[in-house]
Amino acid sequence: MLARFCSSRTVSTLHALCGNQVSLYGQLQRCLSTQTDGEVRIANILREKFPSASSLKVTDISGGCGAMYEIHIESSEFQGKKTVQQHQLVNQALKEEIQGMHGLRIFTGVPDQ
Repeated sequence: MLARFCSSRTVSTLHALCGNQVSLYGQLQRCLSTQTDGEVRIANILREKFPSASSLKVTDISGGCGAMYEIHIESSEFQGKKTVQQHQLVNQALKEEIQGMHGLRIFTGVPDQ
């Protein structure tokens, strides 16, 4: 996230000096900004595929260029499925979008009842 404002050397130095504080700053900065087009597109696809999702968060973790995303989703559709099966469902839903990505972090779960 800091890569938008700093050189990669500066970001690397900050990570070395501050560790998680930089990550926390990046998350705070991200919370204060609006969603990217990619985040909105992916969230819409996932809402359509998992209509009973009780929680969904899509974050572009590549600094806004759309190369890598992190997805947190809780849905009753995951009930009774192993984590790998839940991730396969998300991957299948995003099959077309994944082709243009460098990476994807997926965190799935079943909502508390």
